[in-house]
Amino acid sequence: MHLGNTIPSQTVTSFTAVQAAIYMWFKNLLIYRFTKPFTLTAEEVNERLTEKSFTPCNSQDVASYGWTMPLGSQGSEYIHVANNCIMVCAQKQDKILPASVVNEVLADKLEEIKLSEDRVPGRKERAELKDEIIFSLIPRAFTRSSRVFAYIAPEQGLLIVNSGSHNRAEELLNFLRESLGSLPVIPVKAKNVAQHQMTEWLTQGSAPAGFELGGECELRDKADESAVIRCKNQNLCSAEINNHIQTGMFVNKIALRWVGDIEFIIDDQLSIKRLNFGDLIQDKIGDVNTESAAEQFDVDFAIMTAEFAKFIPAVLDAFGGEDTSEQGDVISSAA
Repeated sequence: MHLGNTIPSQTVTSFTAVQAAIYMWFKNLLIYRFTKPFTLTAEEVNERLTEKSFTPCNSQDVASYGWTMPLGSQGSEYIHVANNCIMVCAQKQDKILPASVVNEVLADKLEEIKLSEDRVPGRKERAELKDEIIFSLIPRAFTRSSRVFAYIAPEQGLLIVNSGSHNRAEELLNFLRESLGSLPVIPVKAKNVAQHQMTEWLTQGSAPAGFELGGECELRDKADESAVIRCKNQNLCSAEINNHIQTGMFVNKIALRWVGDIEFIIDDQLSIKRLNFGDLIQDKIGDVNTESAAEQFDVDFAIMTAEFAKFIPAVLDAFGGEDTSEQGDVISSAA
């Protein structure tokens, strides 16, 4: 069986400033709090990330991970700075070797042994054959690249990752910790239990100050969390939804709109997804004339981080404020 070595267009290791400008607008937020003040300068961060820059997989690599320039092919540094925030971008490349391909080649090999040697290989030998097949196919496998953007906000004591996957975010954080030598961060926590707070909003029929209820939520049963009801395009204050809450269900996710003109979904872990920036923010972007994709990237990043500097504290306040019990002096130092 032949595996081609053509790489799909989305797997190129360098991306353009136009693509970077599109990807720059965060669609998901996983928010981490520094437990100690972040003291490295932007220049120091860039120097350390440069030492672990991304290189494509070689013939026998299954995966490769490293830092790439946020501005893509038009960039010259492994960071991008605006509003004293430091953006970084991690790139991962994986070899794609479908299990069906491996199993088909393995079946052919087992049949060949049976016919030529009149025996059926045991479990150990089959496992060894499978490893040999994977090793032989890896050089001809397709590759797939993905990127995760994040930024450090030293003045706010925060690190924000644009990912809806905690695993992908942890992968970036671990590599950033390895690259910088230290990265004392923990996920942000609210004083109030998120599930209780969101359920209370629907019970009372109103969102917290500065927010409006959207038309989507997810309910789970207190006795059996595998029992889930997902509501979309619904009045969240309806009697039907309230009846589910009265029978013992709680809100696990909810759609909200912030007065600063951001719509989003937030869950019980304070993970923010499906960010949508409204006309107020789009107008700010339109008010600035740019002559290149690189300039547009810079403007977008500056506007986005300025909005998040107001949005994130507002979200935490909606859940009773941030739980600072594990943070030491970092907030007072950042302030």
